[in-house]
Amino acid sequence: MTMDLFAATGEMAALPEILVPGAMVLRGHATADTAAVLAALDGVFAAAPFRHMVTPGGCRMSVAMTNCGAYGWITDKTGYRYDRIDPESGRDWPPMPSPLLRLATRAAAQAGYGGFVPDACLINRYVPGTRLSLHQDKDEMDFTAPIVSVSLGLPATFLFGGMRRVDAAQRVPLWHGDVVVWGGPARLRYHGVLPLKAGSHVLLGEQRINLTFRKAT
Repeated sequence: MTMDLFAATGEMAALPEILVPGAMVLRGHATADTAAVLAALDGVFAAAPFRHMVTPGGCRMSVAMTNCGAYGWITDKTGYRYDRIDPESGRDWPPMPSPLLRLATRAAAQAGYGGFVPDACLINRYVPGTRLSLHQDKDEMDFTAPIVSVSLGLPATFLFGGMRRVDAAQRVPLWHGDVVVWGGPARLRYHGVLPLKAGSHVLLGEQRINLTFRKAT
């Protein structure tokens, strides 16, 4: 499957889609920012390359990850947490580039969460076959701030569940440039990503890049 340029230039943008109260999809919201975001990410990846982190149970995660911002989310055998220091380099995580910060704050405001200023951006790289199991984002100190999740590259199926892992999950198709925002009553809902299907995107090739903006502190 090859994504055509029509889908990569933002012409598929539509009105917000409400998933549940407090959560919505902003179709194509990030497409106009793609060039600036990808250029900024080059510097992030040079300073903090992708790596496969290990869960507290000792399992290697299939999704490759890195971070930018004042804090980075990490996992190892000692647990899940945010830290100012990249454990691989021993240095601060790279600063959050301004194109990313502008995109996150604008998307949050459009979804009704004005004043959102993220201090962490977890960057996930998916290749065909990789997935992310259902989980809650609950390592942050303040749950009043929303989560802003930006999809770039290959399409994916986002799972958006309930307040318990066993609750039924909606299957939400996400395309390049789509942004999911959830907060308020939806903030602690379980969510994940089904295994990525094989394909090639005109801008990013055989991968999906996901930017997840949080307020860690």
